[in-house]
Amino acid sequence: MPPYDPSAFPPFAVTVDLVVLTVRRHALCALAVRRGEPPFQGRWALPGGFVRGDEDLEAAAARELAEETGLHAQSPAGPSPVYGAHLEQLATYGDPQRDPRMRVVSVAHLVLAPDLPAPTAGGDAHSARWAPVETLLEQDDALTREGELAAPLAFDHARILADGVERARSKIEYSSLATAFCPPEFTVGELRRVYEAVWAVALDPRNFHRKVTGTPGFLVPTGGTTTRQGGRPAQLFRAGGATLLNPPMLRPEV
Repeated sequence: MPPYDPSAFPPFAVTVDLVVLTVRRHALCALAVRRGEPPFQGRWALPGGFVRGDEDLEAAAARELAEETGLHAQSPAGPSPVYGAHLEQLATYGDPQRDPRMRVVSVAHLVLAPDLPAPTAGGDAHSARWAPVETLLEQDDALTREGELAAPLAFDHARILADGVERARSKIEYSSLATAFCPPEFTVGELRRVYEAVWAVALDPRNFHRKVTGTPGFLVPTGGTTTRQGGRPAQLFRAGGATLLNPPMLRPEV
């Protein structure tokens, strides 16, 4: 076998980009950071950064998540950290022109967590904010306060965000992923509002209750109740061991 010559292949960098989703004020929101450095200085983007030479992709994504949000990703093995976030690999993006600096391949990750506080910018970010996903995806058609056309997300981040939102919307049809948006103990009404926010639709409360409580082990009663929603005390649940909703709850056609 001929010797391997690394110089025969052009070098390129690898980054991780994070689609961080949460539900705030009954709307599906994504974390966006305003870039403080070129390229695309001043434009809004998804959080993320370059993968270091001594870390794998999951470690890089978890590090960027902690630096940008203060959140720690849940680990499949071992106890989950307090305020742990669901983290999964989303897709890989490798258009040669996606980054004007050099050839950069990005491995995007999807992050889901319960209602999160106002973010604090870190790294090369000038500022950070939560914004409804529709606002970010339609930003190139929106007007600023000065009446000018708003700039779209930097790089190919609008495509990455759209892919992340669609992953979340499709996956909650058949899996327990929606509970990642909820606190450890939640009511069926709070879980329903997660579905409504992610799908941007209104759901019938009785039908929803019947479907999510019809799969054994999908929701487990904690024995407690709460009045935080107002009205009569509502039963509290936690996510059970069942990871699949059977039958699946298909999103309504809009």
